[in-house]
Amino acid sequence: MPEERAPLSRLRLLPLRLVQFTAIQLACCAFPIAVFAGMAVSVLVWNRVDMPLARYDALLIYVIVVQIAFVALKLETGRELAVICAFHLIGLALEIFKVHVGSWTYPDAGVVRLGGVPIFSGFMYASVGSYICQAFRRFDLRISDFRRGPVTVLAVAAYANFYTHHFIWDLRWAVAVGFILALWGSAAHFTVGGDRYRMPTALSFVLIGVFLWLAENIGTFLNAWRYPDQQTGWHLVHVGKLGSWALLVTLSFVLVAAVKAEEGVRYGDGAARVTAPQRTRRPRLRSRRRPASR
Repeated sequence: MPEERAPLSRLRLLPLRLVQFTAIQLACCAFPIAVFAGMAVSVLVWNRVDMPLARYDALLIYVIVVQIAFVALKLETGRELAVICAFHLIGLALEIFKVHVGSWTYPDAGVVRLGGVPIFSGFMYASVGSYICQAFRRFDLRISDFRRGPVTVLAVAAYANFYTHHFIWDLRWAVAVGFILALWGSAAHFTVGGDRYRMPTALSFVLIGVFLWLAENIGTFLNAWRYPDQQTGWHLVHVGKLGSWALLVTLSFVLVAAVKAEEGVRYGDGAARVTAPQRTRRPRLRSRRRPASR
């Protein structure tokens, strides 16, 4: 195992490592890239041609084919597919609620809807799970000092807050502080170009949230969905959504970590990919026996 370094510790190799890191990231984003490519092609075609099939229904067929291809080509395992499907359902439930309360809308036509939400939208959440699964494999990702219990509770709380903040106080900042405390000392270990690197796990969540915010801007630009203030014309999504995405990522990560935690032990090289903090035991003080009095 090579010596681990912080990502910016070897400036001489930084340009090369950035290129290699970007290439691996693009490979991890294969499913999201395929989804956005379908959105881009569909918006061009459906805006110019009177198609017999509604755009959202065509996108649903397309993403199902992509998902089947990923499994057939062994880009995703059966266990990973189960996690991705779970996040698909979790995301679809959130979409139905958010559309119902008017947080955003789906402006294009589509017959296959549930609660007014096109079914294909769940695959956008599934693509987040797909990315994390790919990252574990392609970066040889391992998470150390991961407090699974507290992080799971906070991830559920973050997801619940997407619903409850419409009725009670918005607790996202309290949950975010909780994550900082629960992830304190936890690190993500990954390999790029043969070198092993590490970064705080909490920072990796924030960085993924940034990229998801960028992806959300692309999605709204391609008219996949629209926020109320975008009805008269497209503009950047409010930067405050970045924090929301960073919190939502944690739920996807917890689901994937549940599969990956013991994957190396059960199916792989014998090493767990997600490990809990090691408890340090205090040495017991031996009691000195007093000599027996004569």
